[in-house]
Amino acid sequence: MMIETHGLKKSFRSRQGRDKKAVEAVRGVDLAVEPGEIFGFLGPNGAGKTTTLRMLATLLEPDGGQATIAGVDLRRDPGEVRRRIGYVAQGGSTWDESTAREELVLHARMYGVGKAEAQRRAAVTLEAFQLTEYADRRCKTYSGGQRRRVDIALGIIHQPKVVFLDEPTTGLDPQSRAHMWDEVRRLREEGMTVFITTHYLEEADALCDRIAIMDHGQIVAEGTPDSLKQEISGDVVNIGLSDTTRASDVLGSAEFVRKLETTDNGVRLYVDEAGTAIPLILRALDGEGIALGTIELHRPSLDDVFLTKTGRTLRES
Repeated sequence: MMIETHGLKKSFRSRQGRDKKAVEAVRGVDLAVEPGEIFGFLGPNGAGKTTTLRMLATLLEPDGGQATIAGVDLRRDPGEVRRRIGYVAQGGSTWDESTAREELVLHARMYGVGKAEAQRRAAVTLEAFQLTEYADRRCKTYSGGQRRRVDIALGIIHQPKVVFLDEPTTGLDPQSRAHMWDEVRRLREEGMTVFITTHYLEEADALCDRIAIMDHGQIVAEGTPDSLKQEISGDVVNIGLSDTTRASDVLGSAEFVRKLETTDNGVRLYVDEAGTAIPLILRALDGEGIALGTIELHRPSLDDVFLTKTGRTLRES
């Protein structure tokens, strides 16, 4: 395994009030990440994703549990772990007044790479991330997407075995986000293990080989995106209406409805086969004089997986 954890824990002391209580940010996380895969951590803000990532990247010391990163014990030899990993934080790490080339050479040199080799690696990395055209401009002139590419280039300039990316596409426009996905896939194709945290459902679904869904400091589901969605068989029907209470009473006990959840705008139904269920839904609502606003059909998504595991949707979180 490239990353393996058992019972990883982390608590923080609350600073509010006289009685400072421990807040459990991460509560016994078990993970196993294979070499050369893109592994995604999916969950809402505050779920414990970044805390877990920062522990794995040696930026926070765990309170309990064990972890091995790239063959090295995290708690016994964090210095060696640092030499074998790359880390890209949410906030980025570029300096306004420096250029991408200067940043890359400096980072390589800080990892003990000779000057000539550092310059060579910088040139190769700039070309790989399509930054050669901007390489000698100051970073403050870059767009958000260009600057984020420099961040990731800095994280892999020393050729780590695994790179941790914390919310790498937050704040990017759709075009820049799609380009970033291509860069992450390229890293995997070159043999690097990529550990990525995200709260974007479509990103985890499209990009990751496997994902772990985290909520309140714990892993609530783990597997490939397809296997997790297959756990929820059937179809999902979203109904928009104003009288959710009556609709829930009418539809909640219907034989064709496997599960009903109320939403802000109506109800969400899990049914075996939408083609058969929708006419019955319309007939039942019409028979009770309940006005229907909208009706939408979709296949189970990662948000439905999150709902099944936690009782609420990720988007609502």
